[in-house]
Amino acid sequence: MADTIERDMHVLRYFSSVISVSEGKVINVTDPALTFCPLASHFYKGFKNIDGADKEAVKREIKKAIESKIRDYGFFTPKRNLSCSDTAIPYGASEMLMFALKKKAIDAAVVVCDGAGTVITDNGEVVQGIGARMNSLLLTSPIKKIIACLKGLGCGVVFDHALIDQVKGVEKAIKAGYMKIAVTVSGHDSEKLKEIRGLESSYGVSLTVLVVCTTGIAESKIEQIRSYADIVWSCASWDIRQKIGKIALLQISKQIPVFVLTQKGIDFLAAYADDRDILCGLDRYKQYLISNEPAGEKVRLGNFGSFLREEKLPALSRKSFTRVGS
Repeated sequence: MADTIERDMHVLRYFSSVISVSEGKVINVTDPALTFCPLASHFYKGFKNIDGADKEAVKREIKKAIESKIRDYGFFTPKRNLSCSDTAIPYGASEMLMFALKKKAIDAAVVVCDGAGTVITDNGEVVQGIGARMNSLLLTSPIKKIIACLKGLGCGVVFDHALIDQVKGVEKAIKAGYMKIAVTVSGHDSEKLKEIRGLESSYGVSLTVLVVCTTGIAESKIEQIRSYADIVWSCASWDIRQKIGKIALLQISKQIPVFVLTQKGIDFLAAYADDRDILCGLDRYKQYLISNEPAGEKVRLGNFGSFLREEKLPALSRKSFTRVGS
């Protein structure tokens, strides 16, 4: 019988499109459902100069954006950059995880990496290297050099065939002896949140659940996020802004809001702040906003100066975007 040939294939979601990458090249981009993505427009100037209703123009810019990640950071290739200490996004999940690991607020993070699938690490710079410019990874195939490099950095690669399964990742992290674990879960996989939360009570550990990549999420998944998440990134989802924002304890940023839903989420965020007591002392019966608007108490998150004030949530910027595929 002939040996099975493994195909190099990676599938991700960006700007509501599904992108396929193979052999270091973008081979397909589906039509986007959105006409505007706040994060894409912030980081890639090409999106600001096109008509969002022109799907072909948007697809060309999406292709360029992913190609730049491949070229500059080695995404989806053996040249992948897997360690970084710079903060790429002021309120990004990997940035918060990096600080939380460095300050021992958590023992380990369970994240997703192209070419490796589900990964367990207690190294903050590896978390940042993996996640700083990562988009919603739906599927990936093993890249031997990436897996070997991660293992050399002390990481646990949960599956040699690069499967993405955050439930199994958390379970393996617990069995490895970690007691305070943070895990990133795509909003599109929110049906796994209940099972992940169940591991917390079954094993007597502390789990901080970060829900990322919520663009295009189905409304049916929002209740699961509301019930089991600690922190949620709204990305380009209007429904997350409205339905999750209303019940949040704290919101970070008005343009691309991050919603903190639980006291555990507040405690995790506090590790990202210079003065953790400012956040840990908040009244849990009130709602708060952290933004760059000069109003309220100064607070430094990561390397970025911000202001904290009491505010009814969600607090949104005047810049809006099309709700199609929200």
